[in-house]
Amino acid sequence: MKSPHGIQRKLQQRKQNNSLRSLSVTAEGIDFYSNDYLGFAKSKTIYTEAIQLLKQKNLEVNSATGSRLISGNTNFHEEVEAQIANFHQAETALLFNSGYDANVGFFSSVPQRGDVVFYDELIHASIRDGLQMSLAKTYKFKHNNLKELQRKVDKLTTSGDIFIVTESVFSMDGDTPELEKLANFCTRKNIFLIVDEAHALGVFGEKGEGIIQQQNLQDKVFARIMTFGKGLGAHGAAILGSSQLKEFLVNFARSFIYTTAISPHAVATISSAYQALENSSAKEKLKQNIQYFQQQVEKFQLASKFIKSESAIQSCLIPGNEQVKTIAESLQQQEFMVKPILSPTVPVGEERLRFCLHSYNSQEEIFKVLQLLATFVSK
Repeated sequence: MKSPHGIQRKLQQRKQNNSLRSLSVTAEGIDFYSNDYLGFAKSKTIYTEAIQLLKQKNLEVNSATGSRLISGNTNFHEEVEAQIANFHQAETALLFNSGYDANVGFFSSVPQRGDVVFYDELIHASIRDGLQMSLAKTYKFKHNNLKELQRKVDKLTTSGDIFIVTESVFSMDGDTPELEKLANFCTRKNIFLIVDEAHALGVFGEKGEGIIQQQNLQDKVFARIMTFGKGLGAHGAAILGSSQLKEFLVNFARSFIYTTAISPHAVATISSAYQALENSSAKEKLKQNIQYFQQQVEKFQLASKFIKSESAIQSCLIPGNEQVKTIAESLQQQEFMVKPILSPTVPVGEERLRFCLHSYNSQEEIFKVLQLLATFVSK
């Protein structure tokens, strides 16, 4: 059957730009590309404990059967929300099926007509999509540029509320804004601050609570989005905030209201993963690997090509879709699973290899992949 002209045209443009996306089955090799920072996704202990938890709760079912507002809510959902809120020193938590759903639900409903939202230019696509559905006015500011943001806020004239949204760890660069200065600025100006902690959960904080708690800023942040498909090795997400915010989201967040609730099995995995965070040594091993990776980057004289980051995400800039794909394929042929990030996912000229580090990567693996990278980059 013939496709519409718009579909044909856009696919052809992607092919011409060497940026056409396609699905591939996960290959065997040394993992430098997954978000499973602590190895929790592969943890047999978490898997077994989640199954046992479902048995204890008499919830050996395959589905939540409906939305949380109809048949999909259980005492277990609410117990785990309380567990999450307690862990993160928040008043409440509300579970969503994914980080994407949480961000779309929040930003499409919370900012109202007459309100203004300022967002970092590198903010995640799910936040942008939610903002496109919002009735509020939206303005971007240069990446992690607090001075520019302050100037834009000071010039603003509005009778509505002002929101600022950022990430504690940016997914493509792996860097972090000046959160304490940003939080203090928002407090002085009566601005509502929202922070997406997707890539900080499990990685930062004494027990992996995230950067906001690590810096003791939880009482200065209006809402935090915690995504469980990264460091926690699970699925789903939660929005942390006040009881009134939770009540509002239950009533107005369409991605929460009009979908089947997150399954009890997924909720059990989340609960077991949080329990594992309490006493896990994986976080310290990950920290050591990040430090070792940075040392080897310096040793192989690659520092000028890497974006400065203290997180598990270490990105090497290799401009041009064709060039970065070629180097990625060369590494993959040596069984190092590193994926290229192409434009338009990132701006043209900022294509990169995105190395995701894990607690289970060995120093030998880190050394070898950077040794190879140095060889390919120098050609």
